[in-house]
Amino acid sequence: MSSRVFEYFVVCGIGPEIQTLDGVKGYQGTGIMYMPSLLDQFPPSTHSLYPPPPPQLPTCVLPAGVEFYSTGLDSEDSSTYPRSYPIVLTEGDGSKIYVSCIAFRDLVCEDIAIAYRMPRRFFADKCICLVSRSPSFQVLRDALEELFILCFSPNGTSIPLWEIVAHMVSNVPLPTPGKDRILFSIENCLLSVQAPPKEGLPHADISFQPLLQCLDVDNLIRLFTAVLLERRILLRSNKYTLLTLVSEAICHLIYPFRWQHVYIPLLFFSGADYIDAPTPYMMGLHSGVDISGLTLDGVVVVDLEYNRISTSDDIPPIPDIELGFLRNEILKLLQPNVVGIDHIKANLGVISDQYAKTGNRIWGEEHDFEIRLIFLKFFSLLLSGYRNFIENSANNIFNSQAFLKKRSRSTNQSIESMAMIAQFLDSQGFLDYLERYINSDEGSNNLLDKLQDATGRGQDPMLIFPSVVEPEITTIRPPEIVEAGERYQHDRFPANVRTEEQEEKRRSILAMATGALDYSAKQSPSSPMLGGIVSNEDVLSPRERAAERDRMVLDIKVKLQGLWLRLLKLGATEDPLSSFEYGTILALIESDAEGIGGSGFVECIREHIHSGWQCRLTDEQFIAVKELLKTAIGRAMSRNDMITIRDALEVSAEMYRTDPNNVHDYVQRHLLSLAIWEDLRFWDSYFEHLMEHSSNKMSNYVNLVTAQLIVMATHMAGLGLPDAESWSMVEAIAEKNNLGYKQLIKLRGFSSHIQQLRVGYWGITVWKSQAPAYGLPSPRPQETSDESLQQTEPSGVGRNWVQSMFSRDRSIRANSFARGQNWASDKDGSDLSGAGQKKIQSNVRVLRGHSGSITAMHCVTRREVWDLVGDREDAGYFISGSIDCTVKIWDPTLRGSELRATLKGHTRPIAPLVPIDVRWYRGSDDQSVIVQDKQACQLLEELKGHDSSVSCVRMLSGERVLTAAHDGAIKMWDVRTDTCVATVGRCSSAVLCMEYDDSTGILAAAGRDVAANVWDIRAGRQMHRLLGHTKWIRSIRMFGDIILTGSDDWTARLWSASRGTCDAVLACHAGSVLCVEYSPSDKGIITGSSDGLVKFWENEEGVRCVKNFTTHSGSILSINAGEHWLGIGAADNSMTLFHRPQERLGGFSTAGTKLAGWQLYRTPQKSVAVQTLK
Repeated sequence: MSSRVFEYFVVCGIGPEIQTLDGVKGYQGTGIMYMPSLLDQFPPSTHSLYPPPPPQLPTCVLPAGVEFYSTGLDSEDSSTYPRSYPIVLTEGDGSKIYVSCIAFRDLVCEDIAIAYRMPRRFFADKCICLVSRSPSFQVLRDALEELFILCFSPNGTSIPLWEIVAHMVSNVPLPTPGKDRILFSIENCLLSVQAPPKEGLPHADISFQPLLQCLDVDNLIRLFTAVLLERRILLRSNKYTLLTLVSEAICHLIYPFRWQHVYIPLLFFSGADYIDAPTPYMMGLHSGVDISGLTLDGVVVVDLEYNRISTSDDIPPIPDIELGFLRNEILKLLQPNVVGIDHIKANLGVISDQYAKTGNRIWGEEHDFEIRLIFLKFFSLLLSGYRNFIENSANNIFNSQAFLKKRSRSTNQSIESMAMIAQFLDSQGFLDYLERYINSDEGSNNLLDKLQDATGRGQDPMLIFPSVVEPEITTIRPPEIVEAGERYQHDRFPANVRTEEQEEKRRSILAMATGALDYSAKQSPSSPMLGGIVSNEDVLSPRERAAERDRMVLDIKVKLQGLWLRLLKLGATEDPLSSFEYGTILALIESDAEGIGGSGFVECIREHIHSGWQCRLTDEQFIAVKELLKTAIGRAMSRNDMITIRDALEVSAEMYRTDPNNVHDYVQRHLLSLAIWEDLRFWDSYFEHLMEHSSNKMSNYVNLVTAQLIVMATHMAGLGLPDAESWSMVEAIAEKNNLGYKQLIKLRGFSSHIQQLRVGYWGITVWKSQAPAYGLPSPRPQETSDESLQQTEPSGVGRNWVQSMFSRDRSIRANSFARGQNWASDKDGSDLSGAGQKKIQSNVRVLRGHSGSITAMHCVTRREVWDLVGDREDAGYFISGSIDCTVKIWDPTLRGSELRATLKGHTRPIAPLVPIDVRWYRGSDDQSVIVQDKQACQLLEELKGHDSSVSCVRMLSGERVLTAAHDGAIKMWDVRTDTCVATVGRCSSAVLCMEYDDSTGILAAAGRDVAANVWDIRAGRQMHRLLGHTKWIRSIRMFGDIILTGSDDWTARLWSASRGTCDAVLACHAGSVLCVEYSPSDKGIITGSSDGLVKFWENEEGVRCVKNFTTHSGSILSINAGEHWLGIGAADNSMTLFHRPQERLGGFSTAGTKLAGWQLYRTPQKSVAVQTLK
């Protein structure tokens, strides 16, 4: 934590680059909300000792955005008054940042008003903020309000305002808890700050009165219960301060437990769709934001204005004894005179003396302490004797069932009536509490334990709190006044001194805005200017307009050339992305409505290449140039400027960097995410351009067309377009130009050849619809769009911050579950928290063999490997297939000799992989199925007959095999004769996954046509066509009457094979669901996604997620569950192996969570928790 009370002073508002919340550049008039920017800060951004403020800060402190006004403060209109409110931000590691804000209308800077043709005295929203790591809300507010008053005081200040800010931020230290009180002054106002002792309740510098005034006792208890049970909580109010204070208050009332999930007390308006996120959260949203279009299924909506709580799910009540205690104690505090009205005066002081002291006075710190103590006593009563049931063993950390049975006997209540307690004991908050206080040094300061002990001994509960000690006073000297008598007055909040680079960048942005408006106005002189303001400049003649535009174009190109050369000459220690050159080029590209900046930048690179530049970039320059070209192409797409896109495509194919193995990586390959490459119209116009500029127009027309199509196909391969998509467009253009079939065959051969070269060079490129999503782009599936890729989304930074919150939540839940359920199979080194986690990370054993991503995997049962390893009870064999065209057999129990065999034969990446008896059956992208002997590792047969890549292989009884391929056909083979005996099914598009039940003869297959087809192949008929997914179906599993499917629409679905209906939708992933698996022994479901997350689901009494697992850094590509083994393979070339010991089958460690039986596999040396395969 910082050693200073004030981390930053920040000013947010409208900057030189104006953009609406919808992403439209420029000033669009009043009544429209604009994106806020960070305008000024102290310490400055150039200060190397302090990290920058959170990037989401402007969006969060002005959650509604920025609005322009024709008037400023009006004493007759309360809506124009300044507003003061606190907010709380949560970073990725869970730490909190406390911000005090004052939002007000301030004059727009003159240079911005001139550049965007605004009236002379125009106003816009501005917000000044004090940022701190300490929850000292009151001193933050007092200091900020004093600064605001000083700024606009008619008497002014004795020293410049920013010097007062700098002195305060730099010199006020953080007080020692319970010992110090820091006194400091702002001009003539004396302020103080102190912190309570660490041994007492956590520091809460807020009043709990707003919470108790907004909600009655019953609704307060209902909200408290929902928070304890980790529901999705949405607070609504028309006051920002109320949302933050209520959120903080309820979090303090659940002490000693902590809220473990997403926490956003004040959500920015444009992020309202995050309310539909499936994971637990606590968020506050202004009541003026319309959420009628959201489902709100299961969300607990708390209306603070009308004392109303609504939810579609039941909240189990607190047991009667504890509920009665909690309700009566709160009423005693709030209404002491009513509660004790029947008491005689002689007893009043004895019975309710404690509450009479606070009840007859206005609300103050004593009331805040009493309400917190009431809830701490509630937990002491609810969890009475809980320490006797802490096991902290390898199998369990807390015996919930035994605790509930003990409560049932002692309170004469049935266990069924304790549903609330049972759910609470399974919560992440309770598991986190056990980890923090039972297994650490913090146990000695545990107020809950102290209170239970004091109550058991009949002592006064107040004795558990530290005695009050008079703090030592530390006074901070005020800043010295240099020139006595001089006063500094302001009509607006002053800007801090800018550096030369900052000033030049600001001037460049405004100059571009001015030039764009000038040109737009002069093209349509009779049209009104933006915002209803007409230009006063004289109308120029066409010749003068053309000359002025030429001068502007030349000026921009000269600037770009200088900036480009300076960008390439940056030193090795300088980061191009944070350089002035990069920022200015980006501003010129983004703020230019006519495309002069983008086209000029591409032309600048082209001229540099023609002058002899070798196109070699450093890694840092490569990233910067890639992002600049993406932006230039994105802007050109919005203008339909195909010339700039075409030129950018060509120069991107020239610029490259090299990796340590001297392999060239070209910029062009990183432009795949842009939508333009899917458009046949672009490639058609690009082909016409190549034909027009061909240097050999006198050659044969057929040869000329073929040569230009080869150039075009080379660019497609360089971009990484999938072979099917690129060939489809090449073929369409070839047929349009009447190319014969012989030339088409040659073109197809060349196209396949360069695609193979590309895969061999870079590996398989993930197409953008399958791209991993490591954050949470949206809780609701959305189509990928260029706008999102170009970060023109209005609240891009704010939304990225919220995404990181949900990502952080997943990791916390996964780690906490791993620690709470103790996946490790032994006690030694099994603690996955703190040092234990570091130990695991440092002892990961790498099994080297594959050189590419693991795309197929099978965890082998004892029945399948008895001929290889004998009748071993715990045989650890598993097999893997990879894009390196090999299959490998592994035994992780043999340290140093894990790799038992390598099977070769394919010429393309391995897709499906099925071991049966003494053979392996393997499908591949080379349109064949190879049958190989397991023991001798020799080729037995090769099944050929598909017209495209084989995607799936399944074994039938009677020496028959089912195969499916990208040609949509599902074929049955007799492996004894190597012949195809029937085509049992056909889909309208490529089959990506297939499942078969040999006992019933039911076949299910799915793929690119977004439907799952179910056949009864014995009856020779199609049973169902399962519709529901909106994108490609990547995986399918079938067990009995259950069919599982996973799709690119971020969901998995549970179907009934007999009824053909969807029984459940599993929607908790933040990326494509690439693999699904069913665990028969658990009746559980396992899903893996491109977000790198594995989820474990229970399928009893409804489907619910019970585990999250995050070990891999890449997409989860394959999951296979056997009787004792569960294997997970990922795109990071690694695989994690889980093991279920036989003695634990049927006897699970955690009540209600059968999937807890899966454990990370450990070798006999007990020092490795994760098996990683490469």
